Amino acid sequence: MIETISTNRSHGGTQGVYSHSSSSTGTAMTFSLFLPDHEPGEKLPLLWFLSGLTCTHANVTEKGEFREACARHRIAFVAPDTSPRGEDVPDDAEGAYDFGLGAGFYVDATEARFAKHYRMRSYIEQELPEFLASEFPLDMEQQAITGHSMGGHGALTIGLRNPGRFRSVSAFSPIVSPLNCPWGHKALAGYLGDDRTNWADYDACALITGGARLPDLLVDQGGADAFLEEQLKTHLLEEACAAAGQNATIRMQPGYDHSYYFISTFMADHIGWHAERLK
Repeated sequence: MIETISTNRSHGGTQGVYSHSSSSTGTAMTFSLFLPDHEPGEKLPLLWFLSGLTCTHANVTEKGEFREACARHRIAFVAPDTSPRGEDVPDDAEGAYDFGLGAGFYVDATEARFAKHYRMRSYIEQELPEFLASEFPLDMEQQAITGHSMGGHGALTIGLRNPGRFRSVSAFSPIVSPLNCPWGHKALAGYLGDDRTNWADYDACALITGGARLPDLLVDQGGADAFLEEQLKTHLLEEACAAAGQNATIRMQPGYDHSYYFISTFMADHIGWHAERLK
């Protein structure tokens, strides 16, 4: 069953926020969905946006400035939550922002404490697409995916693991190699255990090096991003794509940081890029 939390008219379409009970996470899950106006019986292409650490669906919904471009290109835009939530859902032992609630890293956890609820990979790859297709006028043969930071990691790895599902993949300031940064070490060890051979499925650079490919790739990274050197390491993605022959446009944007001021500046450009590939 779907619960409608809110709907608002915007840019000739409807911005909705919805909740449903998830069998993947064992919790209620909330997502937002913007639907441009459409003809009866028409199904719309779908662009996914996966959010970053500490975020919910609300961050991009309220600050992403995507609706005008989505309405112009007639593309639906879905923004899921970043983790399961609820009284019984375990969090970081010290309440840190980079693990636990708001930091699901789009993995299926195998460590006992987290395995019951932290199944964001299954939720995004399997359950939510099926749910959306059953409830809304969406053309699931015409999908694209993007995301920011941890969500950029999610967009890249989900796209790479699911060849044929997405016509195009892009990212804003993605964590390109969790195998090689502190955020990734903490999250993957905590959710998957210390055996690093189990981590490669959640590392975009490792997937590309191992033979996975995307139909096309666009990445924008702020040159003044405080997380660039230690956590994001965009150069590793550039090197992996060059070595593997993966077509990629990776743009450094001077002066921009990690915030939604950056994301909203280039959001319409990304939507237009996806729209060309969703035709």
